[in-house]
Amino acid sequence: MELFRKKSVEQTLAETGEEGRSLKRTLTTWDLAIMAVAVAVGAGIFSVGAQAAAFHAGPAVIISFVIAGIVCAAAVMCYAEFASMIPVSGSAYTFTYNTMGELVAWIIGWDLILEMLMAASVISKYWGVYLNDFIHLMGGTSFSSSFHVGGLDVDLAPLAVVTLFTVLLVLGTKLSARFDGALTVLKIGIVVFVIVVGFFYVKLDNYRPFIPPSEPASAVPGASVPGIMGQPLWQWVSGMQPTIYGVPGILSGAALVFFAFVGFDIVATTSEEAKEPHKTIPRGIGLGMLIVITLYILVAIVTTGMVSYKDLAKAKNPSLATGFEMVGAPWAAKIISFGIVVGLTTVVMVLLLGLTRIVFAMSRDGLLPRALSRTGRHGTPARIQILGGIVVAVVASCFPIDVLSDMVNIGTLSAFLLVAISLPIMRKRRPDLPRSFKMPGNPWVPILIALACLWLMLNLTVLTWIRFVVWLAAGLAIYFGYSYRHSLLGRHQLSGKISEATQAGLD
Repeated sequence: MELFRKKSVEQTLAETGEEGRSLKRTLTTWDLAIMAVAVAVGAGIFSVGAQAAAFHAGPAVIISFVIAGIVCAAAVMCYAEFASMIPVSGSAYTFTYNTMGELVAWIIGWDLILEMLMAASVISKYWGVYLNDFIHLMGGTSFSSSFHVGGLDVDLAPLAVVTLFTVLLVLGTKLSARFDGALTVLKIGIVVFVIVVGFFYVKLDNYRPFIPPSEPASAVPGASVPGIMGQPLWQWVSGMQPTIYGVPGILSGAALVFFAFVGFDIVATTSEEAKEPHKTIPRGIGLGMLIVITLYILVAIVTTGMVSYKDLAKAKNPSLATGFEMVGAPWAAKIISFGIVVGLTTVVMVLLLGLTRIVFAMSRDGLLPRALSRTGRHGTPARIQILGGIVVAVVASCFPIDVLSDMVNIGTLSAFLLVAISLPIMRKRRPDLPRSFKMPGNPWVPILIALACLWLMLNLTVLTWIRFVVWLAAGLAIYFGYSYRHSLLGRHQLSGKISEATQAGLD
């Protein structure tokens, strides 16, 4: 069995010119940068830093953000090099198909579907929750977007936001990007305002000790999940007692706050819709990454400087709003609540876009039903977009969903790891390919990135790993039951000839 059969770059590029299955190139550098900020700056910017400070690293959560940011930025540079030479929809799935073969590509594509489907459903659900909270804060005490149908609670808010963006994405990626861009600029303005106001409440004493001494996780209520399922995998394997703070806390905090940077790989999934992708993809990803890292570190500095991490640990759900309440500025909660609603709105759109582009790429290759990859008159994969929107809307509206950020993290980190490994392989296999951007330090820097991603994965919980293995097993069953036999590459139905129209779009 040819489990590791590979597509050539020429075959991959030729697919983008297939009639009825090609996407329109309309996105600019600014569109891509805004898209990166839109998906990475959501509710998490107001909460994940406070939670990591309270239950993981204390004030040293600033270092956790720096570590996570460096790992993500370095991994994103690998994406940028790949996207500059293979500007095709599919992101990590497409890159690994060209370097490590079909089976590995399927696993990554399956992981990315998990990441984006779960993230889109959870974010849509919590968009409704925070919308209700904001309306209540503004005095609408009787408002509720939920109602009972039989024994089921149905929330119309996530259904509304998913429907809105599904329609916009079907009508065209450029139209959606403009709407998303306007909301993202508003969101950045709110975050900057909150940061500036927060600095007036900062006290240097709250940064001491900057790295709190390590202590058992059981000593701080809310810092651990009872039983081995809530332990980081490496602590369970080594038999080490779960601890927080100290250096281990900084590392586990980095694994948690990595969720804040999830979504940059989605920008790479839009490579096939970017103008002059050799230039716009690296520039867009780089600019977006710089904005996001800066905003998150500033929020972390403000959060830990306003109140002691010990006080944050006593709160039920610590957040930046909690910090403002503790310093006597409850009015900020209304602004933050509005910022969260706006922030989550843009995240939903980008996740829906990323989900459909992954399925589109896998469908066009025959690993999923080919009928799904047909594009409509607006140059978008309307069938997948509508089907994906329906699934996300139903899950988000009808089912209670816990925040499975770790599941999103492990899917993203596994993709980052394999892209980092693939980069030196592609440099060796195809040194002739034009690269408008090159990752420095090859092969050692990509290897270090892969090891860093693996370490962050090992800091995720045992339960997360169990769920991940179950998802992979289901994916392998689908691959061997359907995808292997229907693959266009396996059936020798891929052309290596790049059409003139495709070449013009790349240039």
